[in-house]
This record gives sequence, C-alpha cells and structure tokens, in this order.
Amino acid sequence: MNSRLGSVLLSLLMSASVMAGEYNLTVDRVEIDTGDFVKDGIGYNGASPGPVMRFKEGENVKINVTNNLDEMTSIHWHGLILPFDQDGVPGISFPGIKPGETFTYEFPIQQAGTYWFHSHSGFQEPDGAYGSIVIEPEGREPFRYDREYVVQLTDKHPHSGDRIMRNLKMMPDYYNREQQTVGEFFSDVSENGLMNTVRDRMAWGGMRMMKADVEDLQGFTGLINGKGPDQNWTGLFEPGERIRLRFINSSAMTYFDIRIPGLDMTVVQADGNNVQPVSVDEFRIGVAETYDVIVRPKGEQAYTIFAESMGRSGYARATLAPEEGMEAFVPQLREPARLTMADMGGMSGMDHGDMDMNSSEGMSGMDHSSMEGMDHANMSNIDHSNMKGMDHSGTSGMDHGSMAMGKEGPSDPFYAKGSGLVPTAANGGKFLSYADLKAQDPLYEDREPTREIELRLTGNMERYTWSINGVKYEDADPIRLKYGERVRFKFVNETMMTHPMHLHGMWSILDVGADQWNPIKHTVSVQPGTTVYMETEVDEPGQWAFHCHLSYHAAAGMFRKVIVEGGPESTQAKTDAAAEEGGEA
Repeated sequence: MNSRLGSVLLSLLMSASVMAGEYNLTVDRVEIDTGDFVKDGIGYNGASPGPVMRFKEGENVKINVTNNLDEMTSIHWHGLILPFDQDGVPGISFPGIKPGETFTYEFPIQQAGTYWFHSHSGFQEPDGAYGSIVIEPEGREPFRYDREYVVQLTDKHPHSGDRIMRNLKMMPDYYNREQQTVGEFFSDVSENGLMNTVRDRMAWGGMRMMKADVEDLQGFTGLINGKGPDQNWTGLFEPGERIRLRFINSSAMTYFDIRIPGLDMTVVQADGNNVQPVSVDEFRIGVAETYDVIVRPKGEQAYTIFAESMGRSGYARATLAPEEGMEAFVPQLREPARLTMADMGGMSGMDHGDMDMNSSEGMSGMDHSSMEGMDHANMSNIDHSNMKGMDHSGTSGMDHGSMAMGKEGPSDPFYAKGSGLVPTAANGGKFLSYADLKAQDPLYEDREPTREIELRLTGNMERYTWSINGVKYEDADPIRLKYGERVRFKFVNETMMTHPMHLHGMWSILDVGADQWNPIKHTVSVQPGTTVYMETEVDEPGQWAFHCHLSYHAAAGMFRKVIVEGGPESTQAKTDAAAEEGGEA
C-alpha cells in the first residue's frame, strides 16, 4: 500500500470514528398532544420527548446543540460522569446557550446503563425539554434479554411551568384536588373513633397542613414516551422473550408506582448501575430516577404497564403486546394516599408561614406558639417542643398508627414508622424497597468517610419556599469538598414532602446497611420525617449542582452549589476561572 493511499484510508477511518460519536440536537418550540389537551412546549429535534441518544462505553462523544428558541437554554446529561464544564448548568458549569447559538458538548463515556437528558434553564424541562440516553457496555451484561424498550414517564400539565410556579407561590394548595371530605370524616370516625378523628383534624388544622398534601401538582396527564393513556404507547414482543424495560421518571413533580398486572418484574439496574436481581410485583420510581427491569411474557396476550401517581391523582399507561392494537385491562386508581403525624416527625424544620427562613438560627429553635391560628389549648396532648424526636405512636389519646393504615400497616426502613406513604403492592405481593438494592459489583473500596455533612431539608409552605438548613439557594454559601475525600451526607427531612436529592458529577452511595454492596445512585429519595445517609467519593473536581429534583422545589430554593477543591492542576484552573466569571446561577 502506498503512503498516499494509506493516508487517505487513515483519514476516512478517523472521519468515520468522529462521525460515529457525533450527534446533533436542535432545541425547538413544539406542539405537545397528550390526548387530553394540546399545548405549546419545548422539545429536541422537533419533538417532545427528544430522541433516544445511544452511546457506547469508552467512546468520546461530540454533541452539537443548536438553540432555536428566543431565550437561553442548556442541556444537562443526568447521571453522566463527565468534566464539570460539560455538565450543562448555567451559572455553575457554563454560561448557557444563547438564542441562535450552537454549543458543542464533548466528553468521554465512562459508564453504561440507562440515563436521560434535560434542560437546566428555567422551567423548560417540565415544558417538554427532555430525552433519554442508552449506553451500551464494553463487555457483556450480567443478565440476558432479547429486546428492549425505553419507558420514559412524565407528568404533562396544561399550564406552563412559569404559570404553575406563580400559582403555587400565590396558593400552595392551588393544584390539590384531593381535599378531605365530610364523607371521609365519617369514614374515619367509623374506623378510628370520634375523639381520635377530631383530635387528628384539629392537629392538622392547627398546623395549617393537609393530610392530602402528598403531591404539589395535580391535574396532569401522565405520559409514556410522549403518549397519554388514551394514545396507548405499545411495545411489541414474541411470547417467551425476555424484555428489558428501561424506566425513566422525567416528571417535574410526580412519583409513580409501577406495575404490570400478570407479569413479575426483575429489577436489574438502578440509576444506570447494575444491582443484584430482585423480583418484584411493583416499584416506586422517584422523580429523576431510572430502573431497568426484565419481564418475560409467555402468553399471546397484551399486558398493561400501569404507572400510578404516589398521590393517586393520575396515571400513565402503556401496553406490551404481540400485535399492534391489542389492549389489556387498565386498573382503577387506588384510594388517595394520606399523610399521618408520623410523616410530620421532622416538623421542627417546617416553617408554616410566620417564621423567617433566612434566620441564622434556622428552624431548630422554632417557637410553635408563634404559629398563627394554632389553638394550643386543643392540642395539649402534643409536646411541640420535642416534635423532632417525637414518637407519634405513643402520643396520649391518639393512635397515629391506626390513623395511618386502619391496622398494623406495612413497614419500610426508608419511611417513617406509621407513614401514610409506605407503599404496598396492589396484588399483595412484593414492593421494591431501597433496602432490597445491592450493588452487582462494588464501584469503590469500602472505607470510612473523612467527614459528615448534615443537610436538613426545610421549607415554608405558606410562602412556597424550599431550602436546605433553613437557607434558600440565593442566600447560601457553596458546599466545599476536597478532591480525594469521602464525604458522608446526612439528609434530615424536616418537611412533609418527599425530596429526590440529586448530586451532579459524582456518584451517590446509598447506605442501605450493605457496606461495600451499598447501591450506587445519582438520585436519592428522602421521605418525610426520615433521615437518610449517602456517601460520595469526591473524585471529580470542579463546580457542581446539588438539589431537590422536584422542579418547583429547586426553583424555590432547595438547591446548592458544590465546589470540589484540588485535583489535577488543569481542572483546578478551570474551576477558578468559572468562579471568577460568576458561578451563581
């Protein structure tokens, strides 16, 4: 082969290699049809959700993003481990993408699994700017399957994200359609007794809280792969095949409980990382989480994928079938979930309207007597000064356990004892718990953390502000970590809401008591009234976002910037430059 021909072939090979790892995305105004309503939104390559982006572990990718909007935009590659200046968070990792501009992301693919991408600008994500990522591993998977489908969920609302935020600020229960009724009062009296019921109602009324406030946002249509329940997205199969379903919860605010009546599901991956297989009948997927499951339909029949919101206010539905057009029975929504006093176990951090959330004292010294409208004479059996450590099951004259479930209910170590949110499978079978998740192969050596950082999840329902340690993002100092250390984060949820906490750029090792087999995640749900621990190997220098992934909670202040100091000199220089340019989002 002569040198010229060799050069031409080498050039062609290099060009093919670059093209194989090069992708183009446009950010566009789109029309979204849910089957219930049609609305204007934002999407990628002319659609919402955007395309399934498929990468290979070990390749270097180049993604050209062209902003066709008349406003700034961005794309965050959720769960991907990459250089911080490619993470896509305006004001922290880069300035953002201007209207008419094309920005090129370039980074190596260092992992495999199921992930997703979305805008990190304003409320573009709940308005439709999201898509999925599938990364093929370099080696063989530790499980077999014959075909696969992405099952991407979201909660599409008729209102725009900006309008929803304005309404929540004006009236926090604006979208709550599950208010308690007179009929429910008499039902509770029949089940729990008059005095228990009256005391319960007075306690909640005095706190200006609602047992029905499980979801901030109701009135949505659940979508699967952009299709509403009546539009019925369908995945085909041959009986006997093993099917891998890559579930992604891209919702703004909604947790979904997922089941496929008639089929067992084997969970094989959580947040892109392989776990030891767990056979379940149902699982709860938090906002921003992903779960991969394998099912094996054996009959010539259709099966319904049913994703019911945690608050039972709506659902998404799709179908697995041997042929197009086949459908299966669609279950009815179960009874709405109700919070209990157990879910208020951390109430010392919950500001109900008259407290200064920016006070340097935080909420640990909260004076409950200042809570306007609370009749303490009628709540004399409750010791408010000790609410944080209160054992509600022993409160005099009030059986909180029976108020929660009507009997001795199920338990889960990641929910408060007696919580009204403890999930149960519709068929009485196995419901997945975080405690069931064990890593297939440990990613890190098991070692003692160098220090612990406590993050109290706090809020003000009346003003609809959410915060960490009683301080909103704009008033907070960054969290500073040292490259090479192992940090243990202690989440203390002092609110009545569930918060999916997402740390960008580094893995979160969820403590389920399995030591080196603890699962590796990118999003960790913290239930009301609970304390959850996770550890992080600080191995990615730069500036990162750390926030609740409920869109309107993050926007209202439950957000932090993390600065990792040290590491390679070249990266440290980039970190310093980013800080000088003004890192506050």
